[in-house]
Amino acid sequence: MKLAYFKWMTKHDGRDRTENCGRQIVLDFGKYHLSIIDDGYGSDQNLLEIGAFDASDGVALGMTELPGITAKGDTVQGYLTEADVDAIITKLITITGITPRQL
Repeated sequence: MKLAYFKWMTKHDGRDRTENCGRQIVLDFGKYHLSIIDDGYGSDQNLLEIGAFDASDGVALGMTELPGITAKGDTVQGYLTEADVDAIITKLITITGITPRQL
């Protein structure tokens, strides 16, 4: 499963719903959600950022660290290539046993 299989969605800030703030893909792995954005850490180098969330019944409950995916004490990881994100998706499939669906 690769990032290229999913569709980038335009995201907006909370103040002005017409202002484009970048693009995002959110993947549901059951007990985890993975958010991938193109306007976070590393965006100035055309790199990506991921954020990990605990989830239940398709609803993100809060950000969480995931050993082997995010650094200890952190819930996001930036400066990632598309290949890095593909590897993270593969790790989450292995951890959860779930093929992700896009939210």
